Amino acid sequence: MPNSNVCGLLLAGGQSRRMGGGDKCLRILGGQTVLARILHIARPQVGKLVLNANGDGARFADYELPVAPDVVGGFAGPLAGVLTGLEWALANAPECQWVASLACDAPFAPRDLVGRFMAAVAEEGADLACASSDGRDQPVFGLWPVRLADDLRAALVDEDLRKVDIWTARYRLARVDWPTTPVDPFFNVNRPDDLAAADALLTSIDLP
Repeated sequence: MPNSNVCGLLLAGGQSRRMGGGDKCLRILGGQTVLARILHIARPQVGKLVLNANGDGARFADYELPVAPDVVGGFAGPLAGVLTGLEWALANAPECQWVASLACDAPFAPRDLVGRFMAAVAEEGADLACASSDGRDQPVFGLWPVRLADDLRAALVDEDLRKVDIWTARYRLARVDWPTTPVDPFFNVNRPDDLAAADALLTSIDLP
């Protein structure tokens, strides 16, 4: 069941250098684009959705999604994408108190991401949440309170802060761990070899 007070943020604002340029999320995997697969995973979990991507948004017209470029220039990394999502929610989805971010190059992302994030924040009295797997944080998969938009903008613009973990360390963070079998849900497609590996995984394991 969707969490109507959560806005989904699909992060696709990078430059995809290791993939050779272009949009990683528009590469074909299992007969559909990676973005189409991410949308299938994200839509049932949230109220509204926004795609954070730079450049001409018309290339995503087929997906019928609002496209929001980084609100801080210079390809400032995932924190700029998160800030973009928070400010987009403030302007376009006032019913949303939270933004849940998902990377657009992770085709096996969890289908229980938002529900587990919300439960962890409530149980731990946390300010925000991030995913982890195999002993590693996955900070681009996070749950961010819209109320921290001004704080994040100040950190990015006034402090020139870029590292996600430095910013999240200022708040009470709930870490939510996922198993890595049959596949690490945060496996990301950065290079052509990763895309081939993901395609092989799709054909070798039973995934919904």
